[in-house]
Amino acid sequence: MGRRQVWLLVLTGLFPTVEAVVLVAMGFVAAEGLAPQTGAVWPYDTYHDLRWMFVYHQSWPEFLTTFWLVMLARTGYHTLMVRLAWPDGMPMPSVPWMFRRGFVLVVVVTVVVSPWAVISVAASVVALSWVLFASLLPMFLIAPFMQRAAMVRVWWRGLPSIRLVGWSLLNLVALTLAGAAAWSVPSWWTVLVAAVAGVVNGLLWIRILRAALLAPPPRWARVPVTPFVVLVAFAVPVLIPLAVDAVPASLRAERVLLDQPLPPEITQAVVVLAGYGSAYGGVRPDDPRVEWFSYRGLGPDGEPLPYGPTDTTISMAESVELLAAQVERLHRRTGRKVALVGESEGALVARTYLSRRPHPAVDALVMFSPLVGAGRAYYPPPGARRGWGLVTGWYLRALFEPVRLTGGPGKGPDEPFIRSLLDDAPFYRNRFMCPVPGVRMVAFLPYTTAAEAPPGDYTGIPVFQTVGVHGGLLDRTQVRDNLVAFLAGAPVQRTRPEYTLIQRLTAGWQAPPLDISANPAWADVREPDPAFTGRVCVPGR
Repeated sequence: MGRRQVWLLVLTGLFPTVEAVVLVAMGFVAAEGLAPQTGAVWPYDTYHDLRWMFVYHQSWPEFLTTFWLVMLARTGYHTLMVRLAWPDGMPMPSVPWMFRRGFVLVVVVTVVVSPWAVISVAASVVALSWVLFASLLPMFLIAPFMQRAAMVRVWWRGLPSIRLVGWSLLNLVALTLAGAAAWSVPSWWTVLVAAVAGVVNGLLWIRILRAALLAPPPRWARVPVTPFVVLVAFAVPVLIPLAVDAVPASLRAERVLLDQPLPPEITQAVVVLAGYGSAYGGVRPDDPRVEWFSYRGLGPDGEPLPYGPTDTTISMAESVELLAAQVERLHRRTGRKVALVGESEGALVARTYLSRRPHPAVDALVMFSPLVGAGRAYYPPPGARRGWGLVTGWYLRALFEPVRLTGGPGKGPDEPFIRSLLDDAPFYRNRFMCPVPGVRMVAFLPYTTAAEAPPGDYTGIPVFQTVGVHGGLLDRTQVRDNLVAFLAGAPVQRTRPEYTLIQRLTAGWQAPPLDISANPAWADVREPDPAFTGRVCVPGR
């Protein structure tokens, strides 16, 4: 290895080390998995930068100033990395040409990657794994196409070589493992992990550049493959809301109690709260002790009103009031204790109700696919001129417009339900998964929930971790048996080592959380921040 390559490894190791030192010194444990990406090969370094910028800015001038400074810094960094990694014996372009090419590359990569970075911030607001995966998969797809750009003159035509695709995949694996290791090791050992990851990034710079420069003539050399792949990737934001409908109705959590009468060992009446985008046609469940919660409330006869997907977008305060009325009516009608069984948004409604309007008759709460760690980012309402995530909010509104035009169930990033998560974020980050006196609680967590929030001590209540996707039960019989046992009074709990592993492997791909203490919009309720404590259910000040 020549002197130039040694200097490359020093520099790629230095930048992640510096970021790790800052994060560890601040105690910002939730963001430690991001440090190894600081010196990564594009587009992952750009993805790293954009996530920080989309979360931590308060105005358009602040964002644009930071944006162009980072663009220029990345241009210089890329130019230097390409020169240091350039193979010996090959003619090297001039520095001005490489800088100009590097600037164009940074602009192109930023334009292409920015939608996925802003969607990752949205994922930290709603804590939905499929939103996070939708923000990552397109970027992984375009990475080998974009990684030719700094070295190959006609980079937008033809397919990347198999070798380049392989190195790009290894790049993804290395960053994922580095993020998991950075979070897993104690305190200052994170700095060492970041330094080692930076050296690995340097080796990947060398290999990826060589794979691009020394590749044989590409297949489909006359076809503009890269723009086509980018266009396909841009279609993902339109498809994101449709992912909710991908789970068959037979696997939905609410069907466990609605399809047949309750077993005799269950003595309570039950309110079943379905999730976001659900619908209720007014058909009563088989058991008169079971009611489907209506996002439109009760009719004159006291029965839950039918509702459609758009009705689930109401604010959390409205949902809590409707649930309070329905619980009161069900308790009076049956004379029984009441159990709440909520899935996704329904779980949020039920848990928020227990915090704000608890009825003494409610003695049990079951949450399926709860949104763990929601509200980790923020953006102000449309009329605001300043606030954390200001540009992010407008970017999300622009991205959501095609979804709205295609008839999606929601009303955009400012719909009342989403604003409830933003405005009451400290509660959902710190106290949502905490015990309520006098109420037995359990959360059924599919494995995908592990990817919805940074690793850490995320719950103070029993959990049952199971194979499944958000809103879908892949082992319905097992879940139903445990649900019935819990409602009948038996303790239910199961944790799996693979759940923790998934948490750690996704740690580096989360957007950094916004510090609770930094946001004036949350000043009325000060909560300890799990992003720094690494724990939930810590009493407020």
